[in-house]
Amino acid sequence: MTLKLTSSAFAEGGGIPSRHTCEGLDVSPPLSWSATPPATRSLALIVDDPDAPDPAAPKMTWVHWVLYNLAPDAGGLPEGVPAAAPPAGAAHGQNDWRRPGYNGPCPPIGRHRYFFKLYALDRVLSLSPAKATKATLEAAMRGHVLAEATLVGTYEKGR
Repeated sequence: MTLKLTSSAFAEGGGIPSRHTCEGLDVSPPLSWSATPPATRSLALIVDDPDAPDPAAPKMTWVHWVLYNLAPDAGGLPEGVPAAAPPAGAAHGQNDWRRPGYNGPCPPIGRHRYFFKLYALDRVLSLSPAKATKATLEAAMRGHVLAEATLVGTYEKGR
């Protein structure tokens, strides 16, 4: 079996509901995963937007969420994971707003793609949450990824 990531809030390639964006409550969507490899010691999640600032002329990838050391048997995350209270044993890293936790889609122009990437790791990571970024998390994961899954959602601001 292959690691699988889904959400009850949106389908693969589908629109992310506004409640999970800057135009709504800006709460993280519920996520579920299955087929975690038996040797998994922790999971990591990165949510980013490779279409920033304009999907017609992207210049950067904007990071919306960095979360790591999730328990391998958790099976998912509920809607609205608070920045101040990540799941037991897990830690939020810094997003591109330079704060911990989830900040949802808020594209300045056009319809953007948001990649929810889940990694099964063969170890628990030792990172400082205050200094953990997408780049430091990816560096710490290098050579320790057992499996990965991606869920893509899209969003465009209302007019």
